Amino acid sequence: MLDMELIRKDREAVATALAKRLDPAEVDRALDEIQRLDQERRALITEIDAERQRRKAEARAYAEAKRAGTEPQVSAPEAERKQLADLESQSDEVQARLRDAMSELPNLPSDDVLPGGKEANRVVKTFGEPPAIEKVRDHVELSRALGLVDYERGVKLGGSGFWIYTGVGARLEWALLNFFVDQHIKAGYEFLLPPHLLLDSAGFAAGQFPKFYDDVYHLDKESAPRGQFLLPTSETAILGAYQDEILETAKLPLKAFAYTPCYRRESAGSHSDERGTVRGHQFNKVEIFQFTLPEQADAALEQMLAHAESLVEALGLHYQRTLLSAGDASASMKKTLDIEVWMPSTGKYKEVSSVSWAGDYQARRAAIRYREPGSKQTRFVHTLNGSALATSRLFPAIIEQFQQADGSVLIPEVLQDRMGTDRLTPLR
Repeated sequence: MLDMELIRKDREAVATALAKRLDPAEVDRALDEIQRLDQERRALITEIDAERQRRKAEARAYAEAKRAGTEPQVSAPEAERKQLADLESQSDEVQARLRDAMSELPNLPSDDVLPGGKEANRVVKTFGEPPAIEKVRDHVELSRALGLVDYERGVKLGGSGFWIYTGVGARLEWALLNFFVDQHIKAGYEFLLPPHLLLDSAGFAAGQFPKFYDDVYHLDKESAPRGQFLLPTSETAILGAYQDEILETAKLPLKAFAYTPCYRRESAGSHSDERGTVRGHQFNKVEIFQFTLPEQADAALEQMLAHAESLVEALGLHYQRTLLSAGDASASMKKTLDIEVWMPSTGKYKEVSSVSWAGDYQARRAAIRYREPGSKQTRFVHTLNGSALATSRLFPAIIEQFQQADGSVLIPEVLQDRMGTDRLTPLR
């Protein structure tokens, strides 16, 4: 969440930044309530401290009177205990309300992020050209003809929004994932295979809860009294693994990546540009993540972008890089750039990676800090994450961009050794 001290010292700057994402009147109401609760909390703390000091002074006076052999003056202890307990209870309640109010605020967008929604997104880089295809077939038709995906049996198993990779399709999916794993290890990222079931605290730390609580699959409270959910992205797991830790400064930036399926409740698409595997309730993704010192964050963002794009370029795919507007980016992120591949059948670009910088927003929620050598003070790390890559859209982009007039599909050169062939051919 945001720094309360920043709100106290420069409310106007906070309000201006938040207005890139929210209605200014809504921002003012939220900040008014937060500052009111903050003042009430601080007043209660002052009162509690004064009451504790008074009780300590009274205890000292009592002890001194006993030593002097005089009759000590004693106030009613039960009434005192109740008064202090009441103040502490009020303070806890106000603190909880302040925490809830603060947790609802999104992150402050970076200065170079524009206000607005999708209409304000800016394409900042393009790689390659759209392939020249005389008669375009979409990836659903091609996948059926090539025996890559069984959509009907996927629905039979899981319902709408599920599919089964089959035969060479399953091998292509696995070849992509293994290619990414190899490249991340070469780039110095530590490989993690985290649990797919996470505690609710991990969702809060990542900034996904409470706002997007209903977007994920939760276990029922009887089965999981502490609250558990199926992870929507391994970003949540990597961040959550380091909750409440003080990281060694010498080991920053700390670089990790994870492969997991991702589980989301979002509606499966019925539009032509969301058919097949483009949008569903379960898909595979490899996620890269960095914990950095604040001064390392800019360089880390550029490094992660270049690394994710190198994977798409190695596959030979035409894509663009887009700087998202404040309203189109995740509420937890200061800055997000999407890598979007060209889908010939729809004439549109689809995101296969979002590379984002959260500043210290997630670290505050997760209490992840570092301590400079020789210092007693701790500071919050900065966190960055990026899809590298999500395959459910990359898979159809490969099928469509490399389709041939005879119905076959060329396999990217970097995958050919893993596949044992240079092309996919229609079933006979």
